[in-house]
Amino acid sequence: MTTQRAPHPLPGPSLTEVVDGHTGRVRVSGHLTPQGADLLRGTVEGLRRLGHSTVVLDLADVQAADAVGLHVLSDLRTTMRASGDELLVRNAPRETAVG
Repeated sequence: MTTQRAPHPLPGPSLTEVVDGHTGRVRVSGHLTPQGADLLRGTVEGLRRLGHSTVVLDLADVQAADAVGLHVLSDLRTTMRASGDELLVRNAPRETAVG
């Protein structure tokens, strides 16, 4: 099962994700802002509820990221690790201006 989700329309840059519920992988594109990171957090939590103890985020198609968005992902990784789960972030961008 693969689904595509985009956040509710908000002014500014957006983030899109393609979720593979069978493998626990999420391919992300767009701009990683605090709102986008919250969307990803919800997706990761949903995959964990489906039984995935390892979730993979592929950020290769993220064009820009801000410090807050990256911090949300770091916190999520720490939270998962504390409960024995793992968040693998592939192709993480460096902080860039999101405008």
